[in-house]
Amino acid sequence: MDWKFLQGLLSGVNKYSTAFGRVWLSVIFVFRVLVFVVAAERVWSDEQGHFDCNTRQPGCTNICYDYFFPISHIRLWALQLIFVTCPSFMVVLHVAYRQERERKYQAKNGEDTRLYDNPGQKHGGLWWTYLMSLFIKTTFEITFLYLLHYIYDSFRLPRKVQCKNISPCPNVVDCYVSRPTEKTVFSYFMVGASVLCVLLNICEIFYLIASRMVTLKHRGSMHTSSRKTYSDMNCDGYQSSVPS
Repeated sequence: MDWKFLQGLLSGVNKYSTAFGRVWLSVIFVFRVLVFVVAAERVWSDEQGHFDCNTRQPGCTNICYDYFFPISHIRLWALQLIFVTCPSFMVVLHVAYRQERERKYQAKNGEDTRLYDNPGQKHGGLWWTYLMSLFIKTTFEITFLYLLHYIYDSFRLPRKVQCKNISPCPNVVDCYVSRPTEKTVFSYFMVGASVLCVLLNICEIFYLIASRMVTLKHRGSMHTSSRKTYSDMNCDGYQSSVPS
């Protein structure tokens, strides 16, 4: 898989992200994509070839491996990385849509006119798009963590598995996983990085909502102040017009 292409796409997201979003991108690339490409793929490269069973029954080893490992950790993590990064493109597409509208508006009304003060500023529809992308990313992260635990019953890889009553394996067959300790370490590391990303997403959600509430409260106080000033001016004007 070409992770450089994904990196190039996500680099555009960094311009429109908050501080929490930039930290999230750093965790994605340094602690997940980089570890995945440099180390994790090599650790799992021999997972099926070195899956040894104490039987020579044709097809038993493959069936037993497929039963206990229906999907590889590597492929599941690759899918997880793709799914959790794709929602960020919603923000980039929304900004591109704004920029296109800005271009058409200036072509129609002149270069000095502006439809948006800043197309990348998170207000209006873009704020909702950004918030929605955070909820979707968090949902995907939690879903894949649940799937990983559900499929393998644990984040820890066993040293030995037993195939019982699985055709064509005769009776009980013991099978041994290659590099179980090293794979367990990487498994916990990837799970920890995923949990960290979930926490960063939740922090960013609260930050966006809090910032929005502060902005609305500030606008409300300014609107109330302007109405009060306007009312005082009218009262003063009315009193000055009344003869003493």
